[in-house]
Amino acid sequence: VQLQASGGGLVQPGGSLRLSCIVSGYTGTPYALGWFRQAPGKEREFVGGINWNGGRTDYADSVKGRFTVSRDNAKNTVYLQMNSLKPEDTAVYYCASKRGSGSVATDPTLFGSWGQGTQVTVSS
Repeated sequence: VQLQASGGGLVQPGGSLRLSCIVSGYTGTPYALGWFRQAPGKEREFVGGINWNGGRTDYADSVKGRFTVSRDNAKNTVYLQMNSLKPEDTAVYYCASKRGSGSVATDPTLFGSWGQGTQVTVSS
């Protein structure tokens, strides 16, 4: 299984970015996906996640109403739309996947495969 995250960059406060995560290796197998982030000097934290068919999502309180996770299974791609970005959203963002058709997972230890991370910097 391989995950490739992209779409990070530098954006001003209040701006938007859309991250993408291309997933390969799960042919015919359902999987859930989560987005996590890690800022310098801080632990990795859950941002948002989506279950195998897109029917369920979950978000950290800090991003609810601003971030949206979606997926296009035909393209094997999961997205993180980030709006109204704040300086405290600055971090390296990672996508991670786990096999199964259950609910959204928020615990990073449950995810078996991780992408390489993409830097998001929110600054004026």
